[in-house]
Amino acid sequence: MSTIPLEDALEEIKRIAFSALHENPEINGVPVDTPAGEQFPGCSVKRLPTRLQQQAAEVSTRINPANAPLREFVAVGDLAPDSPLALTLTTAKYWGPAPRVLSVSFTESTPADLRARIVSHLNAWSLWTSISFAETAGSGDVRISRDGGGHWSYLGTDITLIPRNRPTMSLQSFTMTTPESEFRRVVRHEAGHTLGFPHEHMRRELVQRIDPAKAYPYFLATQGWSTAMVDQQVLTPLDDATIYGTTPDQDSIMCYQLPGAITYDGQPIRGGTDINAVDYAMAAVIYPKPLFPPHGGSVEITADWDPADDVSLPA
Repeated sequence: MSTIPLEDALEEIKRIAFSALHENPEINGVPVDTPAGEQFPGCSVKRLPTRLQQQAAEVSTRINPANAPLREFVAVGDLAPDSPLALTLTTAKYWGPAPRVLSVSFTESTPADLRARIVSHLNAWSLWTSISFAETAGSGDVRISRDGGGHWSYLGTDITLIPRNRPTMSLQSFTMTTPESEFRRVVRHEAGHTLGFPHEHMRRELVQRIDPAKAYPYFLATQGWSTAMVDQQVLTPLDDATIYGTTPDQDSIMCYQLPGAITYDGQPIRGGTDINAVDYAMAAVIYPKPLFPPHGGSVEITADWDPADDVSLPA
């Protein structure tokens, strides 16, 4: 998650760069190096319709003035305007440093134990940040669907512009029997997008490891992508001028796995399976915890010293 800006807004990339790993040992002659039966569904970062881009920029800047616009929206290639895969260059979507609770609801009937489990994983970020999640009986800020559509989320403050009858996050097929490792890998990843964090695997140093000659047939077979789509979604890195942070972290929860079958060195881009120390450290910079907890009023702090130093009052 080292692609986070501080005062300057981060160029926001809404693209998929994670391959749907198949059980097949080869796809179009390209071997897939994932163990048989082990699949990692990709994550989409959904974007708003083109007509709302300007409004989204205004809203994100109003919520957090540090979300200064970087560029105007650019229509890319032959992508449909409302496509969740389209490239967007607008503003950052961070919520700002003030403590904030994002309410959470579910669009389908969901057992109480599962709701609590999902919210607890959303709140893994709150251990080190001022943002937390709390379930509500009404329509939440974050509205989670489990009814198809894969795994995706809108980015940060964009969720404020999604109609209240639509989800802002999808956790397809999650149940209480879903492995704990998937709750950590997927739910915490999507929560990161809701906090405004883009995909880490679009860092230039990671993109440069990918061999286009192998990537094109691989993504055609696994995602149905054209050459232009692969260029836009996998092979075009984040602009270095818009990046603040550490060196690229392929173990970040915001980095998805890319197979060694499409890299020059044959080594996979590992991808994170949980929030790591670097993720927490950078999130704490963007969303710092308050020095003192809020009490609804002034905070009284008791100081003490050596009684010998007490001021003597006149008799």
